[in-house]
Amino acid sequence: MYKVFAAILVLQITLGQSFAPLSQSIKTSSLKATSDETPGSIEDLGNVGFVLLAGGTGSRMKANMPKQFLELKGMPVLHHSLDLFLNRLPAVCGEAGLKGPPVVALVLDPKYQPEYQPIVDKYEGRLAFANPGVERQGSVENGVKKVAEMAGGECTYVAIHDSARPLVTVEEISNVVRDAKETGAAVLGVPCKATIKESEDGSTVLRTIPRSRLWEVHTPQVIEIEKLQEGFKKVEEEGLEVTDDVSIIEAMGEPVKLTLGEYTNLKITTPEDMDVATAILNERNIEPVDLLA
Repeated sequence: MYKVFAAILVLQITLGQSFAPLSQSIKTSSLKATSDETPGSIEDLGNVGFVLLAGGTGSRMKANMPKQFLELKGMPVLHHSLDLFLNRLPAVCGEAGLKGPPVVALVLDPKYQPEYQPIVDKYEGRLAFANPGVERQGSVENGVKKVAEMAGGECTYVAIHDSARPLVTVEEISNVVRDAKETGAAVLGVPCKATIKESEDGSTVLRTIPRSRLWEVHTPQVIEIEKLQEGFKKVEEEGLEVTDDVSIIEAMGEPVKLTLGEYTNLKITTPEDMDVATAILNERNIEPVDLLA
């Protein structure tokens, strides 16, 4: 039942991008959905550190472990992003005569770190742990500090990614990094396809929000490190509430570029999402890699 549902949903997701409204009030950079990992134009990532957030509990998965550790095509969800950042991105960049990400900070609960220590040892100098904070912002701040510590000034930008999004593509990453280098901050996203209603009491409709102005935001979110660190101070000093990483930049009155991504960059939240993710990986002919092999 779930497999049939997943196959139908993959088709809807893949086709959905073609019919999405692209004439938006905010300028975006466009990109083509791809099943391979040889984009037409790859961005140099030599000054971009990556923060991989894997400290969530995944309560909505109804599983006995956090969702980032559940198996997706035989490997934990988390391993798909680690493989992308540590192996596939450097390989694609290398083929183009460019540099891949120099460092990756893995934000992981200390109780799971011993299990992942062999992977950190394998990629010594390129991968290191950072402890999660109480809230997302604290986790991101810890990860950014670790990137700065590891890179020693080599990184100007940081790409913050949720490990529950194992389907982001090389081309999406390249595009959002390129936009961040032009603007100072950029975030992957797609135009909303659903009709959104606003309600004050949760039972009656207040109004319908114009869909043409709404975007569903994904990760990575790429930000100039110095600017983000200034934002951390502002948020703390003024007690501001921020819902994601680029919200910090918005609070500073600075521009954030929307980079058009792919609808397939879904966030694994429910058990059904695992079936959809598996079907997407099968359609792309991507097989997981054992990072300890």
